[in-house]
Amino acid sequence: MNKESVVAKKKFGQNFLKDQSVLRKIVEAMPKNENKIVEIGPGLGDLTKFLVDVKSVEAFEVDTDLCKLLQSTFKKEIATKRLHINCGDVLTAWQSELVREPYDLVANLPYYIATNIILKALADPMCKNILVMVQLEVAEKFCATEGEKVFGSLGVIAQSVGATSIVTKVPPTAFDPQPKVDSAVFLIQKKRDRNDKAFEDMLRVAFSQPRKTLVKNLSSKYDKKTVQEALEKLELALTVRPHQISTKDYHPLYKII
Repeated sequence: MNKESVVAKKKFGQNFLKDQSVLRKIVEAMPKNENKIVEIGPGLGDLTKFLVDVKSVEAFEVDTDLCKLLQSTFKKEIATKRLHINCGDVLTAWQSELVREPYDLVANLPYYIATNIILKALADPMCKNILVMVQLEVAEKFCATEGEKVFGSLGVIAQSVGATSIVTKVPPTAFDPQPKVDSAVFLIQKKRDRNDKAFEDMLRVAFSQPRKTLVKNLSSKYDKKTVQEALEKLELALTVRPHQISTKDYHPLYKII
């Protein structure tokens, strides 16, 4: 099998990133440190070949055909231990830690599991930074701040863990086959791990109906009077909507209610 004969498989959400300038931007945006790189969904190895020039890479590929291609393409890097390829479903392999040393996740993620992978990486104590290509809409949700309409639980979770930023937007033409939506590379530089399930449960309730007031949403699970008193204590209007208050306000709100 060679790269030219590979046909993207829809069931794995394969869109191979071909644009060399975008690949270089990803590598240039990598935080400077001594961490190992984990790449999920290396595909044809277009990003992998840039990554192995910089650091050692632990790759996870679910497609057995692509595993064989990668093992053939990167024989030298595998022999010199610059690259190790794990064939199989990364979500099955991922317990609390994906690898047993500090790592940065750098990848062009399949759209259908991107959010799940990012949330697992945010909780993984060994993951220190997340630099990934995802659907633009998903990147915007993780990077949104209060006042923006797309600001929701993903933005609060990401900003509770570290600093977020969009590195570059990427058009469909950068891929083969071309997806129907725009993409973006974004970065989360972690300062702590995501580990508060009860807080995230509250966020789900808070953002359950974004157009309704925060009081109305939270009152579906928590005592309405307590919610109102909490907002007053934090000097927030009772008419405030969930996207209008900041990440730093959600934490004391949670502690009160």
